[in-house]
This record gives sequence, C-alpha cells and structure tokens, in this order.
Amino acid sequence: MSVRILALVGSLRAGSHNRQLAEAAVKLAPEGAEVELFDGLGDVPFYNEDVDVEGSVPEAAARLRAAAQAADGFLFFAPEYNGTIPAVLKNAIDWLSRPYGAGAFGGKPVAVIGTAFGQYGGVWAQDDTRKAVGIAGGKVIEDIKLSIPGSVTRFAETHPVDDAEVAAQLTEVVARLHGHAGEVVAA
Repeated sequence: MSVRILALVGSLRAGSHNRQLAEAAVKLAPEGAEVELFDGLGDVPFYNEDVDVEGSVPEAAARLRAAAQAADGFLFFAPEYNGTIPAVLKNAIDWLSRPYGAGAFGGKPVAVIGTAFGQYGGVWAQDDTRKAVGIAGGKVIEDIKLSIPGSVTRFAETHPVDDAEVAAQLTEVVARLHGHAGEVVAA
C-alpha cells in the first residue's frame, strides 16, 4: 500500500531553496511513500468566497483541492517572508480549508519544515504555517520539525539532496510523516 504525501512549497521562485528541499524529499522518500510536489500554487487565485461556488471553482484551485483530497498527508515547505508565512502558502491553506467542515485536510497528518536565509531557518513562518493548517483541519505533527538556517550560503553551490546532513534529516522527516500517514490509511 502506497502512502501519498502532497508537498506544498511557499516560494514561487524557480531557484528557491525550499523548492530544492522539496525536490530532495521526492527523491529521498522511503519505499511505500510517494511525495508529490504540487506545481501551480502561483496560479491559484486569492481565496474569495464569491468564486468558491460549486461548478465554477477556478481550475487551479480545483486542481489543488483534487491533489489534496487524494493525499494521505502533507509536507509544507515554508520560507519566511517578513517574519511570517508566504501569502501563496496561506492562500493554499485557505482554499483547502473549504468548504467549512469538509476541507481537504480532514485530520490528515501535516509536517512543516523549511529553510531561510536568517539564523533561525524560518521558524516563525513555520510556526505560523502549523497554526494556520491546524485551524484549517490538518493534524499537525508538532514534533516533526526541520529549520535550516543560512540557506543562501549553505545551498549556494550544493543542492540540499547532496548535503549529507540535510539529506539525513529530510529522510527522517519524510519517513516519520510517512508513518503517521500510513496509520491513517490503515485505519
């Protein structure tokens, strides 16, 4: 039985270190786990209840919801923008939290990790992401954390998958999330 983990990256930049971290998670996923990196968050319009009407939900938002509904767990990659969560990630959480009481998170396990230029690796943004996704219905696994500081220098010439320390930590994160998601699938 395969467990599907949907990876959502809070940076739209092509060379984003958080995107590279997500790419590494795809490669390092343990047997039985499929990490799907969702592309297209930048195409999802800002959440507006006026356009969130059955039969006329914008295509990009519908694709996001379909991918989330098919997932058994979520792995968020949260860079820090001005001390908090990037708008694109918050917008995804808003779309996935609806319709109220029947959103895509549905108690599925969620882990939030990331990297940032600062000395704390984006912990404020990651904490804000955990808070928002928990309120939106996700089961945040609080003890799965990975905040990598100094991304600009650390990954200047090395992809995260080629950084032995980061690869080991990321492998553990994905394996632990896989375990939590596997429990949900088996139930």
